[in-house]
Amino acid sequence: MDTAEIRRRFLAHFEAAGHAVVPSASLLADDPNLLFVNAGMVPFKPYFLGQETPPYDRATSVQKCIRTPDIEDVGKTTRHGTFFEMCGNFSFGDYFKEGAIELAWTLITKPVEDGGFGLEVDRLYPSVLAGDDEAIELWMKVTGLPRERIVQLGNKENYWSMGVPGPGGPCSEILYDRGPDFGPDFDPTTLGPDMPFELEDRLLEIWNLVFMQDDLSAVRSKSDFDIAGSLPKKNIDTGMGLDRVALLLQGKKNMYEIDVMYGVIAKAEEMTGKSYGDDPGDDVRFRVIADHVRSSMMLIGDGVTPGNDGRGYVLRRLLRRAVRSMRLLGCEDRVLPELMPVSRDVMGQTYDNLLTDWARISQVAFAEEDAFRKTLQAGTQIFDTAATEVKQSGGSALSGERAFALHDTYGFPIDLTLEMAAEAGLSVDEQGFRGLMAEQRERAKADARAKKGAHGDTAVYRGIFDEHGPTEWLAYETLETESRPLALLSGGASVPRLAQGEIGEVVLDRTPFYAESGGQVADAGTIVFDGGQLEVIDVQRPVKGLVVHQVRVLDGELDASSRVHARVDPEWRIGARQAHSGTHVVHAALREVLGPTALQSGSYNRPGYLRLDFGWTQALSPEQVRDIELVSQQALRADLAVSWDYMTLDQAKDWGAIALFGETYDNTKVRVVEIGGPWSRELCGGTHVDHSSQIGTVVVTGETSVGSGNRRIEALTGVEGFGYLARERDVVSQLTTLLKTQPDDIVERVQGLTERLRAAEKELEKARLAQLLGASADLAAGATQVGPVKVVAHRADGAGGGDVRNLAMDVRGRLPQGEPGVVVIIGNADGKVSVVAATNDEARSRGLSAGDLVKAVGPLLGGKGGGKDDVAQGGGTDASRIDEALALVASEVGRVAVQA
Repeated sequence: MDTAEIRRRFLAHFEAAGHAVVPSASLLADDPNLLFVNAGMVPFKPYFLGQETPPYDRATSVQKCIRTPDIEDVGKTTRHGTFFEMCGNFSFGDYFKEGAIELAWTLITKPVEDGGFGLEVDRLYPSVLAGDDEAIELWMKVTGLPRERIVQLGNKENYWSMGVPGPGGPCSEILYDRGPDFGPDFDPTTLGPDMPFELEDRLLEIWNLVFMQDDLSAVRSKSDFDIAGSLPKKNIDTGMGLDRVALLLQGKKNMYEIDVMYGVIAKAEEMTGKSYGDDPGDDVRFRVIADHVRSSMMLIGDGVTPGNDGRGYVLRRLLRRAVRSMRLLGCEDRVLPELMPVSRDVMGQTYDNLLTDWARISQVAFAEEDAFRKTLQAGTQIFDTAATEVKQSGGSALSGERAFALHDTYGFPIDLTLEMAAEAGLSVDEQGFRGLMAEQRERAKADARAKKGAHGDTAVYRGIFDEHGPTEWLAYETLETESRPLALLSGGASVPRLAQGEIGEVVLDRTPFYAESGGQVADAGTIVFDGGQLEVIDVQRPVKGLVVHQVRVLDGELDASSRVHARVDPEWRIGARQAHSGTHVVHAALREVLGPTALQSGSYNRPGYLRLDFGWTQALSPEQVRDIELVSQQALRADLAVSWDYMTLDQAKDWGAIALFGETYDNTKVRVVEIGGPWSRELCGGTHVDHSSQIGTVVVTGETSVGSGNRRIEALTGVEGFGYLARERDVVSQLTTLLKTQPDDIVERVQGLTERLRAAEKELEKARLAQLLGASADLAAGATQVGPVKVVAHRADGAGGGDVRNLAMDVRGRLPQGEPGVVVIIGNADGKVSVVAATNDEARSRGLSAGDLVKAVGPLLGGKGGGKDDVAQGGGTDASRIDEALALVASEVGRVAVQA
């Protein structure tokens, strides 16, 4: 049974049982604690937390997921990968334990010809939380299995929570016995509290049923928490691993051999000439390639672009590990153009955006591979230098610090470092490297824990929401309202009043203020009350539906009983509307000039300013930037109507509306903003002008890179745009006056002046060099005799490094032929001391080394240097000891010459 059919049967089974079929959400989680959606329940999290009322009592989905805690372990086991699909069914206060057990058991044991999966009952072992006698009795009742077939495990295996205060509950896993080829025999009655490691492949977990019934007040770890009480409604959250069920129903040994994975391995075999199954080390690489190619493609499909932190860094690691693994298998050519289309063709049957958006996806992926190939080239040079230094010092191992720097700073994989070190006859301090990697991971985990801890801070806001409901939000309708405070907060805690000068938070029953979202900054303005005034400095939605104003008390003292008047600064709002509508106009112009693959990946706009990030792999030409600005200005001149409407997400997509990558949307109602009809249609919750001409102007001020495959355009709108142009006009006016020319001739005049200046500088440089070298003959003729050696030790004030070297080389060439000669010139310019030493063949035959001389005088000059025996150079900062250093030269030459 292919994977698509398993997916179809799962959804059909639960739809027939009254579940709403919910499409997969984006991989990009709308959650400060998560980089990616890592479980099927994540999109339903607001319902489980009580932040939102679910639109259905029961639902089912097949959710795209990414888990990346230990990317380096991918492929080492055959049941874990980074991307996976989680089939789930959910009950929000509807059915509970018995219903969940019955629905799951029916599907997996029902014969294939009747629409089920047909798994053999004698191979299935339910597990429960030890002591959950209710679950044991229900499993026996529903399945007819004897008690001894039901495995009891501890909290680590069979208790679920989100890792923070909130809902939790015991679990039941459905385990499938794959037989003695996959592990030792076992007695189910003796297992627990943890599943033995040696049985994890044999007793394969295929489905986890979470009985969400507890309200947790503290979660210290997966197995250590406090239960404050019971949830008001008991919920069900289940997850069936699609890949795991597929490997069972397709008779495969592991998830990498199923239909949606093995095609990439087969292509990699063809490209490398190696066979999967011949070598355990190669098999791990094949599995890494299959997993990472698919995961990378799915991430790019949902709008992630490679970068140096966050989601972008994860994607970069996945792509580069795939390319690196192909290299280790012997293929050094470009590989993603061959491998990724194989994954696209099978995954695109379910996720059609992979097909319709392939031009952009492939552009991002292939550009990252090309960048990595350059990195490999540069990293190889850095490695060669490090290896040479190790050998010259008599060592035999590359330090952990060097290996970590290659990995962390230059993106050079440790496996490649190990491979190249072995070829060079060196080892690598892997323990030191792993220790530094562990420290880095711990820092990342600490940061994640800090972020996760912030999630608990929303409890106070959830309490306000539960008591008062959502804020009546009027930002689209008006700029001012009469309101009353529902809560006053200071330092995250509720307070009875806010005093003059204090900064705190105010929750109003109704507000005209726009809360920061969708790239648009929050409104500015004031909240006035009898005897006082508040300055609004930020507006946020910490809990969906609840608007919170951060304020500074300018006058008076505000208490919760006050009536207030909330007023948005009208100038601020019009500037914000111009910038946000301007962002849509620039985005549409961008796609018109560059093509439909140039899609926005992020934005930021404040009054008078906009910033738009978009996926693109190369810098725009000046002509392209001018064209984007011109198309934008033409849209303003056309006075295009700006309108918005509400519809379902599916209707919006059918209408051609563009959704911003990384944003999550409610499928029941989204807001679509259009400018000029189909010319610009985007999902957006921001504030906008009524006609494009009201934007005033769009002036592009910059186009830069913000990471591999991502560019940024910045522009000014409205009064700020006109101000920028006015300043440019003033500069042109001043130049025309200064140059006594017309504006159209300024560029030509400046070019002419620049060329004349460069020519004059070249002539001056020639004259200066001639003057400097003119002293060479006198210096050579005045050489001091130190034993058998002619020595020139000269101070050249005003000469920099290049001049000092030229002078030293010229003087050496003028010394008498056949006699040993040494030249040391020390220059002093711009507060820097430069020293160059040069020796001829005869001097070197007597043991005199230019490198040794520079090393000898370097410390006196407050610096260091070195080089070869014939020429060496160095520098320093202490010009006061130049004469002392020159005297040392003669001393050193005499000492060595006498010894010779």
